[in-house]
Amino acid sequence: MTKAILTVDDSPSLRLVLREALTDAGHRVVEAEDGIAALEWLASNEPQLVITDITMPRLDGLALIEQLRRRDDMRDIPILVLTTESAPESKAKARAAGATGWIAKPFDPDKLNSAIRRVTH
Repeated sequence: MTKAILTVDDSPSLRLVLREALTDAGHRVVEAEDGIAALEWLASNEPQLVITDITMPRLDGLALIEQLRRRDDMRDIPILVLTTESAPESKAKARAAGATGWIAKPFDPDKLNSAIRRVTH
């Protein structure tokens, strides 16, 4: 069985759009509504890739990325940030935390899947 892509976003509608775009491209998808839920799933699973929003309750995307990069088993897993924030300082913070790439919302499914292919192959 192929490893899942973990999507982390507090918006149910965005998780739905992501799930449709990713499953249409043949990916298996697991969803988490924030960083805490993501960490709970990641305690016993290893994803192919993590796609995370930045602004979320309980544990935001930057804190999630930082926590994952401190783990030996997550150090090399690609992490894409999917967010409405586009300020250069936000991108710099995400890179500094350990993000692999950045995708702006609203996203184009073809561009998203192209970015996934680039970071997972």
